[in-house]
Amino acid sequence: MTSARITTPPTAGLPLQWRDLWPWGDAQLDRALAAWLGVPGVLLECSGTSALMVALRTLQQLQPTRGEVIVPAYTCPLVAMAVAQCGLQIRLCDLAQDSLDMDADALRGLLSAQTLAVLPTHLAGRVADVALARHCAQAVGAYVIEDAAQALGARVNGHSVGLQGDVGLFSMAVGKGLTTYEGGVLVARDAAMLAALRATHQATVRVSRWWECRRSAELLGYAALFRPATMDAVYGAPLRKSLARADWIEAAGDDFDAQIPQHTLGAWRRRVGVRALARLVAHWQAAEQQALRRSAQLAALPGIEVVGDAAAQAQGIWPVIALRMPNQAMRDALMQSHWASGWGLSLPFVHVLPDYAQYAPLLGAARHDAAWQARDWAQRLVAVSNSAWLSEAQFADLLQALQQFTQRA
Repeated sequence: MTSARITTPPTAGLPLQWRDLWPWGDAQLDRALAAWLGVPGVLLECSGTSALMVALRTLQQLQPTRGEVIVPAYTCPLVAMAVAQCGLQIRLCDLAQDSLDMDADALRGLLSAQTLAVLPTHLAGRVADVALARHCAQAVGAYVIEDAAQALGARVNGHSVGLQGDVGLFSMAVGKGLTTYEGGVLVARDAAMLAALRATHQATVRVSRWWECRRSAELLGYAALFRPATMDAVYGAPLRKSLARADWIEAAGDDFDAQIPQHTLGAWRRRVGVRALARLVAHWQAAEQQALRRSAQLAALPGIEVVGDAAAQAQGIWPVIALRMPNQAMRDALMQSHWASGWGLSLPFVHVLPDYAQYAPLLGAARHDAAWQARDWAQRLVAVSNSAWLSEAQFADLLQALQQFTQRA
């Protein structure tokens, strides 16, 4: 078996190069991203969560009598935190049985004159059916915020994701592909909506030298340490400590600070982003080739389902290969045995939102919204890193382990 000290990162993040860190050069990351995405303009934020808060506050101003936001019951806890900090009420939509999309009937049952926005989510780089969510939302006059935090580079019908709804957001956090360590991007099809988002940003987001210094130092650390030789020290060792305490929430990175910072994205980090962006297409093309080949091998295992795109004419990105195991017992046994084996196994999120003790109070009455299909997804999903650093030998070990687990079923 492969040594546990050879540790693969949990996602196929884009490694930085030393020339990316030069303190001079083009800082117009917003202009570069707009051209890359094929849109007239974008708005930069300090994180995907901050971008969501700017979007929600903008829509609040446009529809002040509405106060409910419908999100998938299985999504990042930061979404619930953002909705709560904007003073809005979250509603949880169950997932479909056969995809990571929101269930259409459950969504229609939640929509009302109180609905401000619906958040279809492109989880793990897979493309959701935003057209369905948009059709349902428009029936009651609600907005659609397309959560593409994990899908910068994914496309549908030949165009970037994020443009089918009223507002789209991307994340530039570590592991999402392009990174400024933390960062967010807002897009909108309508020029007036983008102008409204910009006005909200200007009224609510301020410069913070402390946060910018911290994020700049963290970005330097990422550039220095995000490499095979040091991955075990910066990721593998902390992971093993969390698992030794049986703390899956910490191991999965689901333990977030209570307050969401909001501040501008500094010029140096924007310069880093501009230079790294030039390599992102090639990065995702190589990742796709590897993912398609390895997905075929994984799908050949009995009982293993490789999760695909829900939308037609979609081309998602591949930071991970998401698998649905036959049952929770097998998924849990796999993670208990091999989460720390260095193969890049992880969980997208540990629980559905109501099942986190620390986040359930943010949900209010929504903690009782139906989520049984979403819970089944949460209990059976596992993510396999699609990093190029997951060697063929390590992947062969993973395949062998998965085959052994499926044979026990």
